[in-house]
Amino acid sequence: MGDEGRALVLGGGGPVGGAWLAGVLAGLASAGVDPTDVDLTAGASAGAVFGARLLSGRSPQELYERQLAGADRIDLDVTTGQTLRFLWAALGSRDPERSVRRLGRAALRARTVPESAVLDTVRILLSGVRDWPERPLRVAVVDAASGEPDAFDRESGVPLLEAVAASCAVPVVWPPITLAGRRWMDGGCRSTAPLELARGHRRVLAVVPLPSAVGPHPHAERQAAALTAAGSHVTLVTPDAAARRAMGRDMTADHRRAGAARAGHAQARTLAASGSIDDLLTA
Repeated sequence: MGDEGRALVLGGGGPVGGAWLAGVLAGLASAGVDPTDVDLTAGASAGAVFGARLLSGRSPQELYERQLAGADRIDLDVTTGQTLRFLWAALGSRDPERSVRRLGRAALRARTVPESAVLDTVRILLSGVRDWPERPLRVAVVDAASGEPDAFDRESGVPLLEAVAASCAVPVVWPPITLAGRRWMDGGCRSTAPLELARGHRRVLAVVPLPSAVGPHPHAERQAAALTAAGSHVTLVTPDAAARRAMGRDMTADHRRAGAARAGHAQARTLAASGSIDDLLTA
């Protein structure tokens, strides 16, 4: 076991999952737990967006209030055909490696919006954040050609915007992003929470809107158990029953964002009141 302090892991979950995540972070902050007081932040997809914004000086409360106000809206017009093609690729094999390679092939073949449109959308979501933050941030991605996971950080020599866009590039819906001579897709394809990036840290807080990816991929609880077995103290926060009702099934439904954010905030406050997070980020 390493001695690298504390890590915050932020999972993916589309606009609605991101709103819940923002609510949880703000709820923790209001209860006296600073989610940015960590040695590493790792994010996938929506988690990469919020991680970048947090470490660039946006407060949890600000991010939460933007969800309540309807800011950060993006229109993901996902068609039935796109949904079916995604499910066909993801569920076409019980083997996780084959499943993610199928998703990669589907992503590379799909006719979608141009990469520039994805960059424009993510630029809006980052809300003026242009450069990698000084504090460590790792952004999970998946190589669309090989299905292999990877992560970008400040030392990777790639722009933050493109790195986050690659992590958000949902197969079939958005095109893989060309970066460093390769094509990259959604960091949540293999796992909705990049918990493996926190390996070696003594304490890990993982806020995960969607505990499992579509297909035969590891559940967040299984990943947390693996980190625990390796010596980390892991606190895994996933939506409770009230939050799941508020979020609904469509993670792109803009009208669900405010309710999801409020549910996340309430859930975090309940966790704080229960005393279960008293030592959450204690070194």
